[in-house]
Amino acid sequence: MAFYSVLAVTPTTEDWIPDYIEPANALVAEYGGKYLARTASHEQLEGSDQPSALRIVIEWPSREAASGFMSDPRYLPHLKARSAGSTSVHFLIEGKDDLA
Repeated sequence: MAFYSVLAVTPTTEDWIPDYIEPANALVAEYGGKYLARTASHEQLEGSDQPSALRIVIEWPSREAASGFMSDPRYLPHLKARSAGSTSVHFLIEGKDDLA
């Protein structure tokens, strides 16, 4: 079953970004992930204001793939840099309809 990472990221500094993109892209692909969206072009349609510079959606083939990526020792220094250099929220969503 597919899982989706849904992130809201607002950089507080851009120092980490050049060293982040290439290794993150390679590791996402290695774990079978696929970027569905990485964009500053988004609008909030309802709810209280939740501003974010970037919205990111990644499709994973499984929970294990998403968890493996997040805990991969090669990714951890980049995660630490992103966490230190941004305000980020990351949800992992199972691709199923509990209300059907």
